[in-house]
Amino acid sequence: MSKYLVTGAAGFIASRVIQQLLEAGHQVVGVDNLNHAYDIRVKEYRLRKLLEQPGFRFEKLDISERREVGSLAEGLGEVAAVFNLAARAGVRASVEDPWAFYETNLTGTLNLLELCKSRGIPKFILASTSSIYGTEAPQPTPETADSSHPLQPYAASKKAAEALAYSYHYLHGLDATVFRYFTVYGPVGRPDMVIFRFIQWIAEGRTVHLNGDGSQSRGFTYVDDIARGTLLGLKPLGYEIINLGGHQVITVQALMEMIENYLGRRARVERHPAHKADVLTNWADVTRANSLLGWRPEVDLEEGVRRTVAWYLAERDWVSRVDTGIESPQELPGSANPGLDPAGL
Repeated sequence: MSKYLVTGAAGFIASRVIQQLLEAGHQVVGVDNLNHAYDIRVKEYRLRKLLEQPGFRFEKLDISERREVGSLAEGLGEVAAVFNLAARAGVRASVEDPWAFYETNLTGTLNLLELCKSRGIPKFILASTSSIYGTEAPQPTPETADSSHPLQPYAASKKAAEALAYSYHYLHGLDATVFRYFTVYGPVGRPDMVIFRFIQWIAEGRTVHLNGDGSQSRGFTYVDDIARGTLLGLKPLGYEIINLGGHQVITVQALMEMIENYLGRRARVERHPAHKADVLTNWADVTRANSLLGWRPEVDLEEGVRRTVAWYLAERDWVSRVDTGIESPQELPGSANPGLDPAGL
């Protein structure tokens, strides 16, 4: 069995990647700075579940701090791969504080690439984002679509991290796989994403804020499928960029109605004008993931939403109080624009 380093350990996708590594008998060193980008209670819940299991060690640190990453390296031992799944994610938030995004997404990536170089770690997996494709991408979107014109600091920071990973592949022979995640959902998901928000708002009888008429469509993929695909990226590939997620498309209106059916209650909807940053659809071409990795999603959207609703109801005592990140009707990126912040990290 092998040892792996996974950053963003308390994050949505990373916690599921770690869970699957532990179930396979591997050891995992997980790192996270436990920032307050969204309600910390969700991160703490995920982390508690991991700490209960043998083979997992947690280090609280910030990957953007070079000295902290250097200190981690001293006691790390032999590591088979680094999964850099830590990220500051969020299109609109990156406009407000671009420095935080570049510190984590670019400087953090650089520090971890240097760790791989200095420690002789052969494999590096990087979380990127479909936001990199902008608003004019063909649907479904292949990896060959234009990504050279990122529209926000978040997407630009991920594009820069991708390029940096390539340079370490070219100069030092590092095997690097970049996953451009599309919209990911499932139990213990990010509370600022659309499915979490809709479930909480409808279950608790709160107003569902919706931009536009609900005809916008998004592609969703269940988190366990995403984690499984990420682990398949351990395969030696040289340097590859691979879409992952966003394969099963549904309109926002139909998604809301599906959640209503599982909860057995109707939503109280307040509609708002469409946001100018909204895109009509967000849909991944995952042909490359299938051809290179043999990856196919296994969990149907209806089954995945059912599982997510069941988790929410089982944890309702505390989940009902989780902050979904909306303070006013103008702050609605997760209700009508889930694809704008797609990774769900």
